Amino acid sequence: MSVHTPKSIVIVGGGTAGWMAANLIIHAWPTTQVTLVESADVGIIGVGEGATPYLKTFFARLGINEEEWMPACDATYKVGINFENWSGRQGFKDYFHPFFCALDKPTADMFFHNCQVKRHGGQSHTNPGDFFISGELARQKINPALSAKALSEGIQEIDYAYHFDSAKLGHFLKLKACQKGLTHIIDNVTDVISHLSGDIEKVVTENHGDLGAELFIDCTGFRARLIHQTLKRNYVSYADSLLNNAAVAIQTPNDSNLKLEVQTRSIALSNGWMWKIPLTSRQGNGYVYSDHHISPNDAEQELRQQLNIDENADVRVKHLSMRIGRLGEHWHKNCLAVGLSQGFIEPLEATALMLTQLTVDQFIQQFDNAAQPLDNKRNTFNKQLNTTFDGVRDYIAAHYQLSKRDDTQYWRDNQFNKATPAIFAELKQAWLSRQDFEQSLSKHAQGLVYLRPSWYCIFAGMGAFPENLKPVNNIAPVEQALNYAQKIAQSYFKN
Repeated sequence: MSVHTPKSIVIVGGGTAGWMAANLIIHAWPTTQVTLVESADVGIIGVGEGATPYLKTFFARLGINEEEWMPACDATYKVGINFENWSGRQGFKDYFHPFFCALDKPTADMFFHNCQVKRHGGQSHTNPGDFFISGELARQKINPALSAKALSEGIQEIDYAYHFDSAKLGHFLKLKACQKGLTHIIDNVTDVISHLSGDIEKVVTENHGDLGAELFIDCTGFRARLIHQTLKRNYVSYADSLLNNAAVAIQTPNDSNLKLEVQTRSIALSNGWMWKIPLTSRQGNGYVYSDHHISPNDAEQELRQQLNIDENADVRVKHLSMRIGRLGEHWHKNCLAVGLSQGFIEPLEATALMLTQLTVDQFIQQFDNAAQPLDNKRNTFNKQLNTTFDGVRDYIAAHYQLSKRDDTQYWRDNQFNKATPAIFAELKQAWLSRQDFEQSLSKHAQGLVYLRPSWYCIFAGMGAFPENLKPVNNIAPVEQALNYAQKIAQSYFKN
């Protein structure tokens, strides 16, 4: 059976999501006529400056190398996230959540072993950053690109991600898409017209008339102009388990005397957390918070204090509101929602671009599945994507409900939040008891986005261990893990 390739697609909305979708679609379906229409009057949010390792596969698929896109987007490498001041438990001030690779196998097993020892009452070292290669790269500020020596020895490339200027990334992807034949229209969409069947027939613009297509992609941000306003798809809120709903961002200059970090710093504050992201041209900073616990003005003042910026200093400040949750149906009729229009989970683990990329990848895969009727394709797609969104939510919620901070009402509300996602609740119960944690992970494998190492890292990093269990000895010495990581870092990476 032949695969039907769509003849025409109209993408409504630009931004990183729109231009990422455009490039992926043009690459997958080069004969499809792709048009992107975006308004000159709608601003770009433009503060999402981090990603997961999934972004590497995006550029690899498009054949765009780092030497081309990274300088154009002020990009830097990212080997993980350092969480600071998250835990209220003594001795657990900060921990590093690494990206993992095959080189980690010997010391990762030591980490898992020590975590099990400590779960049963033993005294062992369990800070995850001391057992993984990327933790050493972060400490020494070493880029994760492999050296010639490593390549000659057949060492596989490790997982890493990037920081970038999101506005410049959107512009870069726009140029790439237009070079490949995309029709770019700057205009305002004034109406959306549907067929009697419920499919979208066309969008109406102010100056370019009607734009019809076989498929439409909604990249209109939180407005969700097509999928929600026109097609009335329901929204599933995560506000019960994720309290943050606002952010304030301020850019600051780099310290020219310091080498650039290769990690994101996530610093817990009074009513949320602060990001610090290094770019080649500047540093990105922001405070993600709950406006039910602190006002936007007070959040801005707290961020200014953290950055040592006087309240009267003339700096560009950007305030944002966030709708946290997802659609029930991301693909309905002939419309696909991508980016903020389909949902958003706060930026703690920098998953926004991953979810955008995954949405388009899975849409193309399902659409090309000739063996399935269209309704089955949509149902499978929506079910898989909702599982992914919910899996990310579970892991994000774990940061707050494991924190044990009780110095403000915000942290108390998080710690004692009764809206605990079901899978996380079971994993937590297994970890904090005599149950088999590995068995619990296996039981929920289909619903997990973050896999075994990440769950060990967050429980251990937060110091969330059981109390009053039978002591166990036979620990793995951390010095051995550190020596191994240092040797690898010095031998296999360019700097």
